[in-house]
Amino acid sequence: MRILREDEFRDEMLERYLDETYFKLRHGLSELKREVLPAGFRLTKAAPENLARHISICYDREGITAQELERLQEHFTYDSALWIALEDIASNELVASGIAGLDQNIGEGILEWIQVSPAYRRRGLGRYLVCELLSRMEGKADFVTVSGQVNNQSRPELLYESCGFQDRVVWHILTRKEKST
Repeated sequence: MRILREDEFRDEMLERYLDETYFKLRHGLSELKREVLPAGFRLTKAAPENLARHISICYDREGITAQELERLQEHFTYDSALWIALEDIASNELVASGIAGLDQNIGEGILEWIQVSPAYRRRGLGRYLVCELLSRMEGKADFVTVSGQVNNQSRPELLYESCGFQDRVVWHILTRKEKST
């Protein structure tokens, strides 16, 4: 496996490697956008098993178990104030969630899992989650990063950019192609 920045990548590498591209964006926490929680929803806490179930609903190829989330809660970057969820008031259903971490050693906040249930997308819930997490890191972090797959059809980078993230960097994760016999 090789990990290369965009400026190090060459197309001829595709002869020997499979390429998966990821973006990384940065927010300097200088100009925070404040969002109002859309009507009909409330901010809540969610247990790891509920978060894991929600994450699996939101992604086609990715997921995390409740046990993995519990281990994340033991990690030095864990901050309970950075694990948030939104419920639909009418149904009491968890419809959006966000998990972030905070590395106080280097002053970096990290958005890790930001997701909105498919039926609730395009209602401002993702934007609210991101802006709320950024505001909770103000004064604790010097900057916040987020990353994701470039070829994701939901185009999450557009959400992050609308919340003030910038300085896009693309990384190529190259894995060697198997030789055909």
